[in-house]
Amino acid sequence: MSQPRGPLSQLRRGHEELVLGLLRKHGPLSRGELGKRCGLSRTTLYDILAELVASGAVVTATSQEAPRGRGRPAETLTLNPDAGQAIGIDFARRALHVAAVNLAHEVVGSASEPHDADLPWEERVELAVRLVGSLTGTRTGAGALRLGALDAIGVGVVGVVGSPEAGRDDPATAQGDSAGGQDDPAVPHPVQVLLRERFGVPVLLDNNTRLAALGESIWGAAAGGQDVLYLRLSHGVGGGLVVGGSLHRGAYGLSGEFGHITVEPGGARCDCGGTGCLETVASIRAVLDAFRAAGGRAADVPELVKAVRAGDSTALTLLDGVGARIGEVLAALCNAIGPSVIVIGGELAETGPALAEPIERALHDHVMPVSRHRVSLRRATLGEVAGALGGIALVLHESPLLSRYPAGPDLAEDPIPDKESR
Repeated sequence: MSQPRGPLSQLRRGHEELVLGLLRKHGPLSRGELGKRCGLSRTTLYDILAELVASGAVVTATSQEAPRGRGRPAETLTLNPDAGQAIGIDFARRALHVAAVNLAHEVVGSASEPHDADLPWEERVELAVRLVGSLTGTRTGAGALRLGALDAIGVGVVGVVGSPEAGRDDPATAQGDSAGGQDDPAVPHPVQVLLRERFGVPVLLDNNTRLAALGESIWGAAAGGQDVLYLRLSHGVGGGLVVGGSLHRGAYGLSGEFGHITVEPGGARCDCGGTGCLETVASIRAVLDAFRAAGGRAADVPELVKAVRAGDSTALTLLDGVGARIGEVLAALCNAIGPSVIVIGGELAETGPALAEPIERALHDHVMPVSRHRVSLRRATLGEVAGALGGIALVLHESPLLSRYPAGPDLAEDPIPDKESR
């Protein structure tokens, strides 16, 4: 259903989304019931419904029995769950995650696959095409993938993103590098260009960790929360904020860069250019390097988790110190922002109480006394596909969390250089 973006086509698309939203919220409705709820003229409504039925987005539901003697029962219309999918893709630093929902917002499935950190964008997109095809049952040849009635993809990437729709109609100005960074947040990311070429649909883009925060706030550990702080401890350290019931993006897309809060003045050099950032202490690489330097043996997080479960004193002591630093940062953020829920995600959260308990102790010690028993610390529940699900939410743009989120370009005149924050 991709259409030109002129005023009339935008108005018509708005009418279509209104009707689809009513059917999604209320279930099967008759034309008369839709007319009462949508406020459109009878001619406009019937015209919109005719196109939605012709496209397969809406189908006739089983007619309900009318009271005896009242004649033919009214025909009801409902969403066609098979009409199309909305796709979310998370291009993490060393893995790719995809998820899909159908027109009725039911999760069709999800898939993940690891890859090398320096894999070129062209190959990452080919991997995404294959994974999406495995979920939607589509062919993976060039030009064969169409998403049907929802016709859009939401994408998360590492680093600063200038605008969810930045440059989506101007692919010639793409910039970036194979590691996931973007030289100028005001121009389209290369993945937008490549995905638009392959799928032929709009591609909305945002920081992948902020999208994970959105996913956890809609479907996950913080569902229903109005003030939520999400922290992901992965190959990078970052997060997202829900403030007053809305996802907070920040000027130039810089909200959630918690990994670049200084915890060790004059400490190790960080990829952002600073020193002593939380990311130099609490990222996967930093924790594993510190563990090995202390005499431990672990090539990856699963091996570190095994050491923790075996009661390895080196691992437990290390995570106690890391957790304390994380908790101090979270306490400072709590005192400034006042969240009711803190969600901890990422691979390092797999270490469980060995990390969570020192975080909680530090929170108790450093947060204002009035807040100590009002902040709930929770572990993320959506796992690797949280960012991909957040991408779907960005596409649908129906959650109240996105009520104040920019729907169009919001480009900086003097863009701030990218930070490799995840």
